Amino acid sequence: MHPNPIYRDAPTAQSLEFAAERGFGTLSANGETLPLTAHVPFVLDAESGVALLHLMRSNPLARAGTAPLPARLSVMGPDSYISPDWYEMDHQVPTWNYVAVQLDGTLHPMPDSELRAVLDALSEHFEERLLPKPPWTADKMPADALARLMRMIVPFRFAVEKVESTWKLAQNKPAEHRMAAARQVKGYGIGQEVALLAALMMGAED
Repeated sequence: MHPNPIYRDAPTAQSLEFAAERGFGTLSANGETLPLTAHVPFVLDAESGVALLHLMRSNPLARAGTAPLPARLSVMGPDSYISPDWYEMDHQVPTWNYVAVQLDGTLHPMPDSELRAVLDALSEHFEERLLPKPPWTADKMPADALARLMRMIVPFRFAVEKVESTWKLAQNKPAEHRMAAARQVKGYGIGQEVALLAALMMGAED
């Protein structure tokens, strides 16, 4: 997380809701020589701070998680390179604006009997965003094919214990100069979801 506290004062509820809306992140835990990581979709209850997810059985992180395991779930939001010229003020340097949420907690293995419920929760969470498209459900799969696929994955519950986030949106700049940079980000920013980042910059408090 960014060391400047001006970028780290977002309420915990805001960061949890943001992570829940994203629903995709990097799960990591300590390994013997390097961190174990997996890029996972998840469904997070922002109120309880509990996320449901699954991993391939062959994933080293899944093999390490046969008992409760300290872990971190990192969720990236929009980001963009910021040219000094965009601020329309002197003595600026290049930087990168972004949103990132870091969730520390414990990864708990779940019994295989709960896998179907986890899969249904995940698909329902994302399919409802595609309405009015008729939602896809696992019932559309042949039972034998679904069973074969389910044997390859294992369910987990991630209990959030600590929330840290960075919302680096040029809060340290005067409003008119932050808005000027935001317009340039929206026009041709270099990064991901630059229109969303521009909107967040425009809404940032001085």
